[in-house]
Amino acid sequence: MHIELSPDKRYFSIGELAKAFNVNASLIRFWDKEFDILKPRKNAKGNRMFTQEDVKNLQLIYHLVKERGFTLEGAKTHLKEGQKKTLDKFEIINKLESIKAQLLSIKNEL
Repeated sequence: MHIELSPDKRYFSIGELAKAFNVNASLIRFWDKEFDILKPRKNAKGNRMFTQEDVKNLQLIYHLVKERGFTLEGAKTHLKEGQKKTLDKFEIINKLESIKAQLLSIKNEL
């Protein structure tokens, strides 16, 4: 899943992420409680503010749970055992999907 969020922005609200991932904000809130790799900051009002690193981790969680069908416990175990390796593979897949989309766009223009 390729998420369209501004690469220049430092923090994202839970609403922005819910819209980008096409899920309810409550799911992101739930994942925040369940997964230690998510570490959003809270602003003065107590609202979660997610960093670019949190967004990458959310993409990985989304991929494992929603796309690959992992249970929450399975996803947690998978992340703990091979987080770096899994993240590297996930980033490669994301880049390849982006390149594929660009190539298809070029093909359609020809």
